Amino acid sequence: MASGIASHVSSLQQQICALKKERNAVILAHNYQIGEVQDAADFVGDSLGLSQQAAKTNADIIVFCGVHFMAETASVLAPNKKVLIPDLEAGCSLSDMITADALRKWKAEHPGAVVVSYVNTTAEVKAESDYCCTSSNAVKVVESIPADKEILFVPDMYLGNFVRQKTGRKIHLWPGYCGVHSRIPSERIEELRKEHPKAELLIHPECGCSTPHMMKVDQMLSTEGIFKRPAASKATEFVVATEVGILHRLKREYPDKTFIPASADAICGYMKKITLEKVLWSLQDLQYEVKVPPETAAKAKMAIDRMVAIA
Repeated sequence: MASGIASHVSSLQQQICALKKERNAVILAHNYQIGEVQDAADFVGDSLGLSQQAAKTNADIIVFCGVHFMAETASVLAPNKKVLIPDLEAGCSLSDMITADALRKWKAEHPGAVVVSYVNTTAEVKAESDYCCTSSNAVKVVESIPADKEILFVPDMYLGNFVRQKTGRKIHLWPGYCGVHSRIPSERIEELRKEHPKAELLIHPECGCSTPHMMKVDQMLSTEGIFKRPAASKATEFVVATEVGILHRLKREYPDKTFIPASADAICGYMKKITLEKVLWSLQDLQYEVKVPPETAAKAKMAIDRMVAIA
């Protein structure tokens, strides 16, 4: 049975590779994708890093193996490319927690406030924002804003609270959260610290469990930061508090180190919707294209460009 599955996966990967060359396509996969999809990708990384790859690629077609807002960001940064997502239902619970209409109403309640939107938002929300940020540069973005300005931070309240604690700034938090990260229990983190006293804790700031650990955590990092950290650390064991998809890449890159998930149940069902079969079908039928209207894209790009200029 196992050999049959391996043969099927190998066949799909070969077909994808051949069709990718024929179409002049590039495949981008987020760290939370299933291992087979990561292995078929040209680049694996976090959402913004992949969108930056999209912007500089010479390929005509970008197959974005992630969730919808990521494909939108790629479309904003690479407007002349055909950006495809293999499954239109690959959404994001965090992105869904803030809409452009809701943000406009919130802005009206705080005239003069500066809006900082996490990259985990739709293009329409980015278009209503002054700055974008990622989990790795949110502190730097906020620190660049004049000290007398109020800040509206959307949509992740845990990341926003982390930034507020680090900067001491007046930040209003939208009550949004990631349905996966928010459920990683603090109690389990404490248990793992006792079970693995020499392990380094790598925690994503979207995690609800980050709050009690915020000022004593070993490393509060973005997904790409989590991936890079073991190369710089002397530790041989790591407790990883984020979606479990990243473990595939970590184990492949650092076979001599041990990675322990903070929660084996930290699985994003949206990310797992994309399969090798769907990647192949996407290339075959050039589906499903993600295109952002020009006016929205231009406004969203301004917020992204401001972030890039700072970070």
